Amino acid sequence: MNSQQNQQLIANRDAYGQILVELGQSVPELVVLDADLSKSTKTSEFAKAYPERFFDMGIAEQNLMGTAAGLALAGKIPCASTFAVFATGRAFDQVRNTIAYPGLNVKIVATHAGITVGEDGASHQAIEDIALMRVLPGMTVIVPADATETRKAVTAAVAVKGPVYIRLGRTAVPVLFGEDYQFQIGKAVVLRDGADAVVFATGVMVHEALLAAVQLAEQSVSVAVVDVHTIKPLDVELIVELARRTGAVVTAEEHSIYGGLGSAVAEVLGEHYPVPLVRVGVMDRFGESGNPAELMEALGLTAPHIIKAVGQVRLRSGR
Repeated sequence: MNSQQNQQLIANRDAYGQILVELGQSVPELVVLDADLSKSTKTSEFAKAYPERFFDMGIAEQNLMGTAAGLALAGKIPCASTFAVFATGRAFDQVRNTIAYPGLNVKIVATHAGITVGEDGASHQAIEDIALMRVLPGMTVIVPADATETRKAVTAAVAVKGPVYIRLGRTAVPVLFGEDYQFQIGKAVVLRDGADAVVFATGVMVHEALLAAVQLAEQSVSVAVVDVHTIKPLDVELIVELARRTGAVVTAEEHSIYGGLGSAVAEVLGEHYPVPLVRVGVMDRFGESGNPAELMEALGLTAPHIIKAVGQVRLRSGR
């Protein structure tokens, strides 16, 4: 993992555009589809390199998913991209019945997820997409934390058979991993060990969790930080191990606290090892228009909010 100081900032969607071009050389079956947003999703890079393998479906997200399903049936490996709110909301019926139900080899890579979409406002801020996708049988759900993990995740998704949903953001985020980072679907990564509590974080909240852990260490509070890049299948073994070791669990996500990482971890703890849990995420509300950093603060998604949650859960645990 890279140092916290002088970190490079790269948007995960930019990394997506780059890795598509690279994969296009080694995976001739790879095709890419978009819904009139290729400049924003960065699939335009693939379109320039392989115009005969790129399909702009226009503002017709249901058709985007249906066509991707057809291409998968024809032996292609389609990556279907648009904004997360459209990929999972507007086209949910097609994702459910034409991709997930038959278990087709379609990779849905959605950008502009979460409140960090910013000024576009609540109508474009998908805070329920993880919940919608993880409930679908057979759907793998991945939320990369940085550009390196995005490249590794897309590469792994293209290589694995079956439907995959990858959630990417709009804004540039710190690069946390080096190129030697080994990504594996379904295996969470311990970025920092600790004994007093554990923070299971995903996406942009991984960096916030690391910042929180550093500040807590200055107060002699030892907090483990885990990058849960795969929401489904979840790394149940690691979650239970760290819950048992620390007795206090916090989850952190740029998503509603209902149905996402927090809910998934709560399910695991409830079935395997019940301990106090505090979920950091978007409460029962929609987002709003504003600067991404200001929205993160307003909706309670920053390091200080994680620090507060750690204090609350430790108090409940009695440790």
